[in-house]
Amino acid sequence: MAEILWHNLSEKEIVDILRSDLKKGLGTEEEIGIRQREFGRNKLPEEKGLPWFKILFQQLQNPLIYILLIAAAVTLILKEYTDAVIILGVVFLNIIIGFIQENKSAKTLKELKKIIKYGAEVLRMGNLKIIDAGELVPGDIVILNPGDNVPADGRIIESHNLKINEMILTGEWLSTKKSIDALAEETVLADRNNMAYMGTVVEEGKGKMIVTETGPRTKIGEIARSLLETKEEKTPYQKKIANFGKLLGLIILFLCLIIFIIGLATGKNPLEIFLTAVAVAVAAIPEGLPVAVTLVFTFGMQEILKKKGLIRKMVAAETLGSTSVIATDKTATLTEGKMRVDEVIGDRFSILKAAVLTSEAFIENPEEAKEKWQLRGRPTEKAILEAGVEAGIDGKREFEKKKISEITFNPINKFAAALYKGEESEKILYLCGAPEKILGFSRLSAKEKANLENQLEKLAGRGLRIVATAYKKFKNPKLKTENLQDLCSNLKFLGFITLKDPIRATAKTSIKICRQAGMRPIIVTGDHRLTAKSVAEELGLRIKEENILEGKELDNLSDRELDKILDRIQIYARVEPRHKLRIITALKRKGEVVAMTGDGVNDAPALKKADIGVALGSGTDVAKAASDLTLLTDDFEIIITAVEEGRRIIDNVRKIITYLLVGGFTEVMLIGLAIICRLPLPVLPGQILWKNMIESTPPSFALTFEPEEKDIMKRKPEPPHLSILTKEMNVLIFFVGLFTNLILFGIFLWLWNQNYPLDKLRSVMFVGLTIDSFFFIFSCRNLRKNIWQYNPFSNAYLTVTIILGFVFLIAAVYWGPLQSLLKTASFGLFEWGILLGFGLLNLIMVEMVKWYFIKKDFK
Repeated sequence: MAEILWHNLSEKEIVDILRSDLKKGLGTEEEIGIRQREFGRNKLPEEKGLPWFKILFQQLQNPLIYILLIAAAVTLILKEYTDAVIILGVVFLNIIIGFIQENKSAKTLKELKKIIKYGAEVLRMGNLKIIDAGELVPGDIVILNPGDNVPADGRIIESHNLKINEMILTGEWLSTKKSIDALAEETVLADRNNMAYMGTVVEEGKGKMIVTETGPRTKIGEIARSLLETKEEKTPYQKKIANFGKLLGLIILFLCLIIFIIGLATGKNPLEIFLTAVAVAVAAIPEGLPVAVTLVFTFGMQEILKKKGLIRKMVAAETLGSTSVIATDKTATLTEGKMRVDEVIGDRFSILKAAVLTSEAFIENPEEAKEKWQLRGRPTEKAILEAGVEAGIDGKREFEKKKISEITFNPINKFAAALYKGEESEKILYLCGAPEKILGFSRLSAKEKANLENQLEKLAGRGLRIVATAYKKFKNPKLKTENLQDLCSNLKFLGFITLKDPIRATAKTSIKICRQAGMRPIIVTGDHRLTAKSVAEELGLRIKEENILEGKELDNLSDRELDKILDRIQIYARVEPRHKLRIITALKRKGEVVAMTGDGVNDAPALKKADIGVALGSGTDVAKAASDLTLLTDDFEIIITAVEEGRRIIDNVRKIITYLLVGGFTEVMLIGLAIICRLPLPVLPGQILWKNMIESTPPSFALTFEPEEKDIMKRKPEPPHLSILTKEMNVLIFFVGLFTNLILFGIFLWLWNQNYPLDKLRSVMFVGLTIDSFFFIFSCRNLRKNIWQYNPFSNAYLTVTIILGFVFLIAAVYWGPLQSLLKTASFGLFEWGILLGFGLLNLIMVEMVKWYFIKKDFK
């Protein structure tokens, strides 16, 4: 069934379609019952919250966890209970940390339902009634009063200065004046001034509407359905870590299989070679990696929270670092979200005085000190009063007693007027209102009027809100003041006041940093194109007409046509919820990683669709529930800070992976060469597990606290398809691991030929692997600089873990109980000297590789 364009129909056509009566409402209970069965309750689709046990289970859905669980199972079968307990402990710790961070229900649609939990005043069978809003049906006549939540979608049939705030749907924070006249078919949602929509709020005036749509067929209901249909896609990091886990699992399986086959081919005992394969698996699995990565994300989330950003899901923190496009609303994110006087053109004091004395804004607590004053009133009048107070006009208190008569502002007159007593018998009339109205009342020559109109046109072209002021003095003591409008002629024109929602103090700098970091900011707003263009230009963006696309123009484009112009569009103006969703979809189709800001119900589907949904702290609970990041202070600067933190997270995850995988690769190669050469295992599974968990894992945790690198916001965003393992990491893991292994295996052969006792020789290899990891981690602190370019000991957490690691290493080699557990034996200073030299040599090799890549990137 085609959508009915209610805004385009006459009052009679609507009544005929809905079979209602404007004076009596729906006529019988029977008819109401039929409609309730046909259309259902006036409620939104429901979605069950995610139970805690499912959130817990989700923490297991990680390839690295699968590998650890398999390793734990194998060690249990082999009755290596200590190893099994340690591995399972790692799995448990990772699950608990992830669960604590993500134990939040899917609240999106529950919050949507809260919006309509109120009553409605309706006209039924000629009587006014208060009913549950859920019982409303199409054709009901609803009474709208100040403060009411609009309970359904409806066409306005009566308006007495009715103004409705539709910010949750359109994004515009100023209320909309409602009328009863039919509008053109192509009128966009934000301009449908003869409609009222569920969930919006009546700010002032009174009116009536006839219900046209209820429940899921309302505009907010369409958003609810869209949320149900919009599936959360995996983030770039989730895809990368999944691919990495699969690759690592296949490599481990392949190595174990090769070793098992070689062992059988060389005539070794099947059980013995199976145990050897298990040793290889234990060596290859970076047991501490899942927990270390989880801690990096957890710490990153805490850092973002300190800077007033709340992350809902851990993986979102990393995705921020890959963001290539930030689609942001204008109001309250780039701007302050409140009207302020921008410029007073003419005699500032006189112009502001006239504007203040005609406004209805007031100071709530004038008896208190000026710095504590609370100003109340409409946004425009409140801004003028604030500017007047700053100019020394003392809040109208000194003038109130002199007021004789006034005309309050209304949309028909488009001006306000007030008559005051002057000196002796003098009276002064002040006017403030629409510039064209005030110019018409003023005494001006044709040339003066033309100049002012030309000036006005230029101001309007900047997307500003403009009012004008004028005044007139009367000397006649018998002046008739009953009808002030009769006195509004031959006035002295004072000047213009321009008002705007000013940009935030940090916005321009944040946009500049955003662009330096290779990200493209675009403005997606329900506001008019001129207003959005003015804000963009003030932020330092160069905007031409070809860079702006309105919602109605977007409707006329196919997806292919949109894709062709997508790169040049910087402003999307007068957009509706469905436009936002289409814009995000198009950007993602082109391979962009998109962060989108929003605060209203209208933004929820696009927030959910975006790679990173960013909700304003002042926004609706619906927007927050659908988002990944909430800006607690609404400031765009927090997004840039969060992106910086996201990039730091990516860097630190890579440092941890490099550190742990180099160690694992070295261990695997060492065991593999020994098997090929038909030598005994250089290290035992228990020793490997001790080295991985006790010696290597705590330092990897310390890499969590590595600060961001200085050039982090001068790099381009990382492409989504880029592997988590970079070319530099692959070289470090493979070639450095190979070099390390050849030296260490050479030491093993030399000592074996010296008839070293096997337990002592294994202890030397165990310590050699550990010493190597201790030296290597200081190189891992920065993969873009050589160690002499930064202080390797500036990370206090890392230094402490290395010192403690040495203490535990010495205990493992020389303390009796640990010697029995790990099957180690003590050795002397000669061996220690060799191993420390080996560690230093390996450090030099690592720094040479880093130097090569740094020079290559620099060129």
